[in-house]
Amino acid sequence: MTTIVIGLLQTTTGIDPAANAAALVDGIAGLAARGARLIFTPEMSGLLDRDRTRAAGHIVDEADDRLLAAVQAAAAAHRVWIQIGSLAVRGPLGLANRALLIDDHGRITARYDKIHLFDVDLPDGMRYRESASYAPGDRAVVAATPWGGLGLTVCYDVRFPALYGALARAGAAIIAVPAAFTVPTGSAHWHLLLRARAVETGAFVVAAAQTGAHADGRTTFGHSLVVDPWGTVLLDMGEAPGAATCELDLGAVALTRARIPSLAHARAFAPPIPLV
Repeated sequence: MTTIVIGLLQTTTGIDPAANAAALVDGIAGLAARGARLIFTPEMSGLLDRDRTRAAGHIVDEADDRLLAAVQAAAAAHRVWIQIGSLAVRGPLGLANRALLIDDHGRITARYDKIHLFDVDLPDGMRYRESASYAPGDRAVVAATPWGGLGLTVCYDVRFPALYGALARAGAAIIAVPAAFTVPTGSAHWHLLLRARAVETGAFVVAAAQTGAHADGRTTFGHSLVVDPWGTVLLDMGEAPGAATCELDLGAVALTRARIPSLAHARAFAPPIPLV
């Protein structure tokens, strides 16, 4: 199949996992009714709470995550694939910021733990230390779907182009970039980075995003995007929470990569001699 209708949810996720689960299930049902076959949700779709003590009581193993179970049930009920942008889950090495792919029978078919963690001090005084709560992943993931390879990344990963090149060379025709971008960095870099990753890889980039003022006090940028392999923005959801669909012509991936064969032309090289 060379075309697919995808769906994106743009949410203002809060500190109540039950309310977040209900919103996701409703959004999935609506997108399925509009013909979406593969649905994308933002980073931290289950809980967005920077109060670590309060959040800790809601972060559990995958097997005990009620929101994950609800989304799996929705995938099976509506016969759609769902890429959960990420959830906070417990694992053997501590907490993980984990992206999951669920098939149309409700089965988890792929997992990716966010590799690049967001530790930064912003000019507006905001300070983020993701590594204080989460352990980084160490493996890139391209998942098989009926429509081709789906590369999994999360938010801050978008600033590391080597990861995206590796995903494209491993067969990704679509690359997911779920996010909870801050407003200052989003205003400056969001569209630029996503279009660059699409052009560099010759892949579709699908970025479902958090938006607006959240219950934990943060504000996120929104503007969930779909970008085609030529770098054209096919969908920009703006700042309001909601749902949208977009049709992808996957034949554009091979055509674009033949037109600009930069992936095939990439060569290894010795690093420069450091300046002294």
